[in-house]
Amino acid sequence: MPPKGERRKHQIVNTAKDMFIEKGFQSTHIGQVCEKLNIARGTVYQYFSNKKEILYAILYSVIERIEDIFDFDDLQEFFKTNPDGEQVLVFISKRISGCISVLVNEPIVIKLVYKEIVGIDSEVIDKVNESLLKIAKIIGREVKEIKTRGIYKQNIDPEITSSMIVGGVMMLVYEYEKKNLNILDKTVVESITDNYLRGIMANF
Repeated sequence: MPPKGERRKHQIVNTAKDMFIEKGFQSTHIGQVCEKLNIARGTVYQYFSNKKEILYAILYSVIERIEDIFDFDDLQEFFKTNPDGEQVLVFISKRISGCISVLVNEPIVIKLVYKEIVGIDSEVIDKVNESLLKIAKIIGREVKEIKTRGIYKQNIDPEITSSMIVGGVMMLVYEYEKKNLNILDKTVVESITDNYLRGIMANF
C-alpha cells in the first residue's frame, strides 16, 4: 500500500479507536468517523468493510507487535552468545517490558478483555479471545525454547505458563490504568519479571 494510503488507514483506525472507547462500539458509526476526519464514506470502505474490521485491525496490530518483540530468530541468536544467568534475565526483562508497553499503548485491548467497551457482541468477544490465544502461543513458543535449553524447570507446561503470563500482565495493566499508575516504571517491570522468573527458572 502506498505511504499515503497507509497514513489514511492509520488515521481511520486511530479515530475509530478513540470513538469506540469514548462513545462505545455500538454507538460509533462509520459516518461519524468520516465526519471527524472530513472524508467520504467511500474512503473508509477502501480499507474496511465495516467497523468490526477496524476493531480487528487493532487486534492484529497488537499481535504483530508482540510477535516482533518475541521474535524467535532473535532469541536463538541471543543464545548463540552463550549468555550467563544475569544476561538471560536482562534479555527476558526487556521482552516482557516491550510486551507491557504495547498493551499500555493500546488501552482498547484491555478494555475489550474486561468488556468495558459498550456494545460489543459475541463475535467480537470471540475475536478478542482468539487474539489472546495467539499472544499466549507466541509467548509459549519462547517458554518452550528456553525450557529446552535447560534454563527453565523441566516440569513446567509452556502453554499453561504463557497463559498465566498473558493473564497476569493483562490484569496488572488494567489495575494500574484504573489507579492511574505507571506500570512501565522500572521497579514494576523488574518485579513482574522477578516474580515470573523465580517460579520457572531452574537454578533460582
